[in-house]
Amino acid sequence: MPDPSPSLSALSALLAEQGTALAASLGSPVIPPAYLDLVRCAQDVDVLAGQVLTLCVQRCRDAGHTWQEIGDLLGVTRQAAFQRFGKTIDPRTGDPMDKTVHMADAAERAIQVVTDVLEGRMAEARRSFNAEVLAAFTDEVRGTSLASVAGLVGTFEGLGEQAPFVRRIGDHTVVDIPLRYEAGGMKARVAFDADEKVAGIFFLTPETP
Repeated sequence: MPDPSPSLSALSALLAEQGTALAASLGSPVIPPAYLDLVRCAQDVDVLAGQVLTLCVQRCRDAGHTWQEIGDLLGVTRQAAFQRFGKTIDPRTGDPMDKTVHMADAAERAIQVVTDVLEGRMAEARRSFNAEVLAAFTDEVRGTSLASVAGLVGTFEGLGEQAPFVRRIGDHTVVDIPLRYEAGGMKARVAFDADEKVAGIFFLTPETP
């Protein structure tokens, strides 16, 4: 039976070539590598690996496997797996939805907003809020939210070790930021609207989809 997706074979072969090039870039114990070239090569491998993974997930779905199975394999929820790899149709137009993240600094901006909120710098945080969040996220709401989190997991200790998870959901760019507390983990979720203003900020348990 012919391969229904030759691009997967081509990408896999290219990934193997890039992996070999990366290994060669490491140099020898005597001659240190050119580290900028090493980073550049590693980035190429990372991009190709992501493309190969996406095609493999699509094949997996075509073969009848569920998002739950795929999520379990990748160590994420089925919803997170779908958000990353699924093909979403916009019910307003019937067209595939754009899942491209256009905010290059979304993770950095979300971390800054969450840090400002946690440390009480609300004047700075509110500069990023849209009109709805500016009206709704009062000092009282902030205090109540943080008190609820403290009641669950104690004192805030810092950002989690994992990198923020950035994705496009509908018209919003959404960032999940792992947080460390004395008695467990939480995550902050920041949603940016089309104008790159904060359209929502939430403190959630790690297992929340």
